[in-house]
Amino acid sequence: MESKDECCCSTRTKKRSPEEFKILSNRLNRIEGQIRGIKKMLENNAYCPDILIQVSAVNAALNSFNRVLLAEHINSCVVNDIKDGKTETVGELVEILQKLMK
Repeated sequence: MESKDECCCSTRTKKRSPEEFKILSNRLNRIEGQIRGIKKMLENNAYCPDILIQVSAVNAALNSFNRVLLAEHINSCVVNDIKDGKTETVGELVEILQKLMK
């Protein structure tokens, strides 16, 4: 978890630890590979249901990425802001959750 000085979400930036960056970056690299695979399937005239299954896998991978990123945000930025009396962060979190649940 980030220290209070490293989390700057309220200024719309955040210094991530090398470990957090690596985890998130690796997930995005895998998702990018899946997207390229779907494009290749389309180019190769793959059967529609086969493509749809792969798109579903990408959606699941993106949801997993969101869960990891959201947990990190809550455990660092939100917690630190609340400790600092910046309760508006809770409202921002509620908005984010509403958008993610559409």
